[in-house]
Amino acid sequence: MAGPPTQETPGEALRGTRRSSRRLPRRAAVGRRSFASTLKSLDELASFGARISVRVNDLDRGTSVLSGDDFVTLPVAGLGVVPLLIEVAAGFEAGTLDPLEIVERTSVEPVAVGGVWQHLKAPALPLCDLAVLTAATGDAIAANTLISRVGLEAVRSRIEQLGLSRAALLDVFRDQRGPDDAPHFALGSARELAEVFAALVNSQTVSPGVSAQVAEWLSLNHDLTLVASATGLDPFSHENDEHGLLFINKTGRDAGIRVEAGVIAGPRAGLSYALIVCFDDLSISHRLRVHDAFRTLGVDLMEYVF
Repeated sequence: MAGPPTQETPGEALRGTRRSSRRLPRRAAVGRRSFASTLKSLDELASFGARISVRVNDLDRGTSVLSGDDFVTLPVAGLGVVPLLIEVAAGFEAGTLDPLEIVERTSVEPVAVGGVWQHLKAPALPLCDLAVLTAATGDAIAANTLISRVGLEAVRSRIEQLGLSRAALLDVFRDQRGPDDAPHFALGSARELAEVFAALVNSQTVSPGVSAQVAEWLSLNHDLTLVASATGLDPFSHENDEHGLLFINKTGRDAGIRVEAGVIAGPRAGLSYALIVCFDDLSISHRLRVHDAFRTLGVDLMEYVF
């Protein structure tokens, strides 16, 4: 196994004192840094007809350690809010958006597909709080309000500026999609999603300030039930883990769609990852089989970074 890079990389600098001088013995490290279990689990899903896109990158070396159809564009459900959050953070930094601008909940059509604002008494919230709700709880009304404020075209332009050729924000969140609506909320590929998260933690998305703001929002995400279930983190408070685990993620869920992308870094390594699975959600067992594959990836990621 190759030794660590001689120069500190951006991902290494981000972790700073989180990195430890302790290293596993050569043979033990090789044995634990395998994604064989993930590949087996994903192969089983593919045999049942699932469409899969997966990518894992080593942040320190800048190389891929796992890939499979990572260039394929697939629906990514709520994970599509990440470019929206980048556009909002860029607007805050540029001064074209006021973080404390108050927006009425009634300014957009009500949707009940997810989130907490629909259950709150507050009829209006500032844009900065809507960004938090979008990142932390996947709040559909908050996301739609942000889309209404900045415009779909601005988000699409931002996606182009980021160099994401296989990503698109197609529509707002809807309870029902009719024949005149876009078939999905958003599209993406595992390769580009993993690269977006790597760029965020390496302060390379728009500017260091924008990168830090979006990463901070995403660090509040409550959904740790898929890949993140292997981390043992508290879903409601995991920004400063006592064991030195750096973790940010975003998930996406829809009928027959499960997606997660993020960054995980421990004392031995740091990784950016993305997994998209589109499947026939015919029963609970079909769904749980997919969830198990995400958790298997999480275990392999943890063994790689610790």
